[in-house]
Amino acid sequence: MEAEKWGRRIRAFRKLKGYTQEGFAKELGVSISVIGEIERGNRMPETQLIEQIIDVLHISKNELAPPEGESGAE
Repeated sequence: MEAEKWGRRIRAFRKLKGYTQEGFAKELGVSISVIGEIERGNRMPETQLIEQIIDVLHISKNELAPPEGESGAE
């Protein structure tokens, strides 16, 4: 569940900032498949990758983190 929430938010911010999955993966130094797995909620991003993501997207960790109590398809 938690991975899905993070994935949705990462995808939304990536698109908002105009990155394709390919361009975003290149900026982060990871494969496109890693980004896809995270965005689909199949993989929880590691702390180090979250730090890289907020740097690349120029947002804060608080902006990226799913709000407490956010309802999802549970």
